[in-house]
Amino acid sequence: MNATSPEVHIIARPAIDWPAVEAYLHSVGGEGWIAKSRDADAPEAEALVEFAGRLCYRSWEPGLNLNISRIRTDRAKYLRNILASGHGSVLEHAQFTFVFHDVSRVFTHELVRHRAGVAISQESLRYVRLTSLGFRVPEVLGEMRDEIVHLVETLEDFQRTAADRYRLNDSELPFAVKKEVTSALRRLAPLGLSTDLLWSANVRTLRHVLEMRTANEAEEEMRLVFGRVGEAMKRECPILFDDFIVDEGGQWVPAFHKV
Repeated sequence: MNATSPEVHIIARPAIDWPAVEAYLHSVGGEGWIAKSRDADAPEAEALVEFAGRLCYRSWEPGLNLNISRIRTDRAKYLRNILASGHGSVLEHAQFTFVFHDVSRVFTHELVRHRAGVAISQESLRYVRLTSLGFRVPEVLGEMRDEIVHLVETLEDFQRTAADRYRLNDSELPFAVKKEVTSALRRLAPLGLSTDLLWSANVRTLRHVLEMRTANEAEEEMRLVFGRVGEAMKRECPILFDDFIVDEGGQWVPAFHKV
């Protein structure tokens, strides 16, 4: 058995085509916004959300929308107003992609219940043969660790024995047969088996899932992983996540719910 611990990696984030933005703003009279917004140190995800919000109300500069006499020029104040007013649809344009490495299939089965605003690609055990089993023993079962390790190692030995029985290492065996046997053998692997998942979610969804899956009553691995997601998003988009506080139990609680 290979003892594992979940890892969270952000591998993709929003990138703005600033010349295209400038061309658009030139046509609508909002050139002044880009000079104030194109900051190499500012997260482009936050600039994208601001762009979306200003497009909705044509609030690039005073005078472009005659119904508006004053506009917020400070990005932090503007984005906090977006959160406070519940204008969450503009957060959906900013999307991040995570690799969740060495998470269990318990974790992935719970995560796929969140369908809105996400994309998911998971390691396929129809194609990937199990030769060693990665596994994390939950802290609450720590006093039974030795028994659990023995059980997982027995299941691991079974995978290898079955592979030998069905000649899966035989280069002459058709791939279709290997796939069929591999698919069947995954039924004899523990649900806590470590696996990898690629998960993309927009900022609106991230805020929602972060609040739900770090709640005190949430599943323990979900709380562990999404606590790390929250820390990562605080670094990526500090303004869009700075209304969250982490309570003594580790729950991420936002000032603005259901944005």
